[in-house]
Amino acid sequence: MSWRLASWFSLSALVVVLDQFTKWLALTGLANGEVITVTSYFKLVLVFNPGAAFSFLADHSGWQRWFFVILAMVVCGWLAALLRHHQHERALPAAFALIIGGAIGNVIDRLIHGAVVDFLYFHYDRFGWPAFNLADSAITVGVVLMLWTQLRPASTSSSLEKTS
Repeated sequence: MSWRLASWFSLSALVVVLDQFTKWLALTGLANGEVITVTSYFKLVLVFNPGAAFSFLADHSGWQRWFFVILAMVVCGWLAALLRHHQHERALPAAFALIIGGAIGNVIDRLIHGAVVDFLYFHYDRFGWPAFNLADSAITVGVVLMLWTQLRPASTSSSLEKTS
């Protein structure tokens, strides 16, 4: 394995470690459903999401746990293959590494807790974003970075992407 590929996988591992550490802090510092107000727009609240983003499929009987575990692992395998192919670039492998790390962090939750541990809640007045975690943030940043890399002009991407 080249040092570049190892460094991208190290980024994924760092995301997993930071995600699991922050979830451990939430699990040890908060009771289920407990709310701690940090600012007028940010709260810590411990919730368990058995579904996907925005609680998609959360109200089903439990089959979705294994569906999302298998789906995440298949996607991680595919992204790892893409990461290997694009390892000498900058933005695209960073995007893949962030998504892989976030997906693995949430898979660990599903395997240990049966649901994803969420604890960050942002809101304004009575409008709020569903609670999320560091893994969700890494996945979101990775997807945005991947889309940005794919949608920018080819001349810009070819000159900025490659590293020696």
